[in-house]
Amino acid sequence: MKIFLTGASGYIGRAVAEGLRRRGHRVSGLVRTPAKAKALAAREIEPVVGDMRQPKGWERPARNADVRIHCAVEYGADYEKLDRGAVEALLAFGGRLLYTSGVWQYGPGGPFVESSAGAPLMPWRSEHEKLVLAASGVVLRPGCVYGGAGGLTGLWFQGAVEHKAAPIVGDGANRWAVVHLEDLACLYALAVEGEPAGEILNGVDASRFTVREMAEAASRAAGAGGAVSALSFADAEKRYGGMAHGLALDQRVDASKAARLLGWNPRFNGFPPDADAFFAAWNASR
Repeated sequence: MKIFLTGASGYIGRAVAEGLRRRGHRVSGLVRTPAKAKALAAREIEPVVGDMRQPKGWERPARNADVRIHCAVEYGADYEKLDRGAVEALLAFGGRLLYTSGVWQYGPGGPFVESSAGAPLMPWRSEHEKLVLAASGVVLRPGCVYGGAGGLTGLWFQGAVEHKAAPIVGDGANRWAVVHLEDLACLYALAVEGEPAGEILNGVDASRFTVREMAEAASRAAGAGGAVSALSFADAEKRYGGMAHGLALDQRVDASKAARLLGWNPRFNGFPPDADAFFAAWNASR
C-alpha cells in the first residue's frame, strides 16, 4: 500500500514509518527540514518537506496515498488549532485515516477499555477523535512510550545524568500504562493492514511497574545508583507545564481489543528489565 504520514521524523512517527517500510509498503512522510528529509530517504522513506500549517504543500502525496497516518505533534499555544487543521485536511483528501491520540484521554483510574468515558486531560482531542471516527477512521491511543530515543522515560535518564537523580511527580506509587516503541509501530502496521473502521484501539503492554520502580531502574542504568527526585505537583507543573498532569496519572488500561481484532501481541515486558539497553539507546540518540 501507499502510505503518507505526518510527523515522520518524530519519536513515534519515524518508528511507524520505518516499520511500515520494512513490511513492504511505500511510505512518504512529512518533515520540516532538508536534513530530516535526508535521514528519511536513507531509510527508503520518501520525504515530503513541508509544514502542517500549509496542507496545500503536501496535498498530492497525501491524496495519492491509500492510508494517511497523523503522528505529528507541535507543542505550543496553537497545538489544538494545528492538530484540528491537519485532521480536517487529511480527511478532506479522502481515504483512510489513522489518528494518534493517547491513553491520557482516559484520565486517572481504570481499568479502561476503548468505550470508557474517563476524564480526558485534553478534551479538545476527544473532539478530533470524533471527526476521525465519523469518517470510519481509526484512533490509536498509545500508552507512555519507551525505547529508542526515550520518550517520557528520557526525562529520567536526563535527570540521572545531569542531576544524579531521576525526577518523578509525587512519591511514584502511581502506575503508567506503557508500551515499547517497536510494539507500538507493529500495532500501527496491523491497523493499516487489518483495515478496521471506526474503531478506537488502545496500545499498551501488560506490565504494571510503579513509576518509582521504573525511575529507579533508569537511574541505576544511567549511573546514579537508583536515586530519584520526588517533585511536588506544583514544582512539576512549573517544570513541565500541563504535562505534569499526565506524569502524575495512576492508570490501568486494557488493550485486549487490539489483540482480538488484529492479533497484536506486545513482545516487550515493561521498562525495568531492559533499562540498561534503553539508556544506551537514549544516550546514543542525543
